Amino acid sequence: MKKIIALVVALVLTLSLTAALADTIKIGVPDDTTNEARALQLLADNGVIQLKEGAGETATKADVIADNIEIVEVQAELLPNQLPDLDYAIINSNFVLDALAAGIQINDALLVEVEEKYLPRANVIAVKGDNIDAPLTKALVAAATSQQVKEFIEKTYAGAVLSVVENPTDGYDPDVDYDALAGQTIIVAATAAPHAQVLEVVKEILAAKNINLEIQVFSGYTEENPAVDAGDAYANYFQHQPYLDEYVAQTGGNVVSVAIVHTEPMGLYGGKQKDLSALGK
Repeated sequence: MKKIIALVVALVLTLSLTAALADTIKIGVPDDTTNEARALQLLADNGVIQLKEGAGETATKADVIADNIEIVEVQAELLPNQLPDLDYAIINSNFVLDALAAGIQINDALLVEVEEKYLPRANVIAVKGDNIDAPLTKALVAAATSQQVKEFIEKTYAGAVLSVVENPTDGYDPDVDYDALAGQTIIVAATAAPHAQVLEVVKEILAAKNINLEIQVFSGYTEENPAVDAGDAYANYFQHQPYLDEYVAQTGGNVVSVAIVHTEPMGLYGGKQKDLSALGK
């Protein structure tokens, strides 16, 4: 009899564990530092999870407090392809646009960052502190905050990437002696989309003044600031201000933002789940 009772208890525990695992909700998030923390904050802001005290712009899945929710870290651009295998995924809007263009079906976002969250995370161009007022910096800023760039963003990304430039230039700074800069090269460290794409427009603007813009494309987010600090790149374009602030606080680096160019709202999209009911919403 005792053996039978023990077997029954074991079976009940097994079934309970299986049910618990079956009820686990898998949510995909970008695996890079700058975007994972932002995705987790979106979930926390909507009461889906809690984050440990002190978790900031470098928060990871290790900082998550939640029952029956598994955070799955995935390379940001691969999240649309992984969506069918996940219950939900938080995806940068530019990758949603790329996925739709590739014929990948993605439903409308079930949760979206509010302006109060994505505007402070607008992407900046940053340089070494010593170069903040340098003529090359002013030329780069004028080109990056130009009407040409603003129109490129609006036409290319259909709202998935938003320009935040309020008073765009004609591409040039009237206080800069462009003849004195002719023949010089500006190396900018950037991630591929949309940053390197936007920089191609900047490159054309500067080329008209015989200034060469060399775009160095990085696949991650950890090398661009050290490259500027070390002088291997003149500037970078890949990050938002809170991430830059975190880098400076942790390393004592001398990298400062000189222009705010665009922002990319993040959203929660349904995979196996088509609404928020699985999250109790």
